[in-house]
Amino acid sequence: MMKNILKGGLLIASLFATGLQAKAQNANELLNSLFGNKNQQNTSGTNSAGNLSNAQVVSGLKEALRIGANNAAGKLSVTDGFFKNAAVKILMPPEVQQVEKTLRSVGMGALVDKAILSMNRAAEDASKQAAPIFVNAITTMSLQDGVGILTGGNNAATNYLKLRTSDALTQAFRPIIQSSLQKVGATNLWKTVFTTYNQLPLVSRKVNPDLSSYVVQKAMDGMFYSIAQEEAKIRTDPAAQVTSLLKQVFGKK
Repeated sequence: MMKNILKGGLLIASLFATGLQAKAQNANELLNSLFGNKNQQNTSGTNSAGNLSNAQVVSGLKEALRIGANNAAGKLSVTDGFFKNAAVKILMPPEVQQVEKTLRSVGMGALVDKAILSMNRAAEDASKQAAPIFVNAITTMSLQDGVGILTGGNNAATNYLKLRTSDALTQAFRPIIQSSLQKVGATNLWKTVFTTYNQLPLVSRKVNPDLSSYVVQKAMDGMFYSIAQEEAKIRTDPAAQVTSLLKQVFGKK
């Protein structure tokens, strides 16, 4: 009987080990499919992304996020970073487009243009404070977070940052935006724009939306859009994979 028990135990252990090996192979297949690799070695002898450890893959994701966030913040925080980038340029809010149209129609387009420029200057000023907030979120990324990013879409890393940093960014951006709006004269221009509009004949509906909240949201939208562009480059463009770890994790073999 003892021999039978031992045989049974060995059989179970063998099956268990086989199951673990199958799981490991499935994990490698998942990584290979995500990164476009075939679990082969390249000419330099470096294993494909599927053979990297979970810790190495998460480290690669953190590095990609750090580089992408710093690049995005750097591009948007310079003069004209928002204003001359059509994809993120802050325009008048949709709900007050009639205000803009009316003012332009009566020869006050220059006033509207100044207000638009000042909003973008405030967003550029606030973007300088974004990088440290992103770095903090990236540093605390867990293995579970990394797996979620791996199994997500092309913007999964950006969406992770958006989820983890939106509240902190809003709190950090708001006082900076308010200060910047005052510094660049946007607050006075905004007041002038809507005072002028509200005083026009036949204007029955008075408007004056919250300027700072609008610019805060648009600045954040622009920041995450830019990070998503950086993430896409790192995933697909070898020239953007500027470290050996990024090449291992995202490189096409």
